[in-house]
Amino acid sequence: MPLAVLASGIAALSLQVVLVFLATFLLLADFNKKIRPRNFPPGPMCLPFLGNFSSFSLSFQFSKKYGNVFSVLVGSMCFVVVSGLQLVKEALVHQGENFVDRPTSPVSAEIFGSFGLVFSNGLSWKQQRRFALSTLRNFGLGKRSLEERIWEETCYLNEAIEAEKGQPFDPQFQIHNAVSNITFGDRFDYHNSRFHKLLHLLDEACHFQGNLWSMVGLLWLKSFVREIIEKHKEDWNPSEPRDFIDAYLNEMAKEDAPSSFHEENLLQSTLDLFFAGTETTSATLHWALLYMAIYPDIQAKVQAEIDSVIGQSRQPAMDDRGGMPYTNAVVHEIQRISNILPSNVPRVTTKDTILAGFHIPKVNMKKIHHSSLPSIFL
Repeated sequence: MPLAVLASGIAALSLQVVLVFLATFLLLADFNKKIRPRNFPPGPMCLPFLGNFSSFSLSFQFSKKYGNVFSVLVGSMCFVVVSGLQLVKEALVHQGENFVDRPTSPVSAEIFGSFGLVFSNGLSWKQQRRFALSTLRNFGLGKRSLEERIWEETCYLNEAIEAEKGQPFDPQFQIHNAVSNITFGDRFDYHNSRFHKLLHLLDEACHFQGNLWSMVGLLWLKSFVREIIEKHKEDWNPSEPRDFIDAYLNEMAKEDAPSSFHEENLLQSTLDLFFAGTETTSATLHWALLYMAIYPDIQAKVQAEIDSVIGQSRQPAMDDRGGMPYTNAVVHEIQRISNILPSNVPRVTTKDTILAGFHIPKVNMKKIHHSSLPSIFL
């Protein structure tokens, strides 16, 4: 055999050996990373490198098998999924400080950064949250002024529904539009095609979290909110703040304003409030309509109580709540059984924590993408 041919064969064999060795090494390393530590929540077997990514949407079935606390792996990240009223209350209320931080990922960092009310951590989060709560209260959250805005928008919504002249139609975008008008403060006409596109993208972003299309929708939404902020700057009057954006601009203009009050935090906080206030309320109303259609006997009892207490000549008010126990119970039941969001916003552990007897270790935020088993609470 010529030496050149022999050398070529040895080189090819060596390349195959190297590739097999490398593949074996990577598989063993990945397997080692995915070994659950002692007393960690159980979960399904996962694929190499991908983890449980393809079956993440099957969390409901997993809870039947593993209980109300289980873990799934998505890539190199481990999610601990908690369900059930008592355990969720234990995690979010009784041990809330242990799960107060948010995780970061390349995608979320690119779109949201570490700003706003949802994806920020530490002092910045506390400052933004405190300001948002006080500002929303000042602008009528829980007050009669907000109730009056709801009355006004309800009239527009009723007109839009009546325009369908009793024919079957999908009320999704009319409801979404109405809720958005109350959340944003500015009114967008129900036939505004650009705003309808925005609402459609918002809906996609909510129901397909992590999907590439949802990321495109969020970027488009971010651009839309940025335009609204720029318009606010043009006619901003510090002595007469109209909404959250104006109040935030006032805060930014103060000489002693904390360093966390800047335009990126304004943009993301506005986006967070819009998303939280619009999507959740709209989804609740959609579920309410569905349940009223499915259970006409309950619908009839609710209507009878409304007619008895409110009548047909005026708008309902929060003061009527005490005299409408059945309607109040139905509203709460709709909120209880409705699936408003596919999943909650992720959180991470700030200290070693015991939940339902399982050990969930503290997450090192600086090494969250590199640790052998980062623990993320969902």
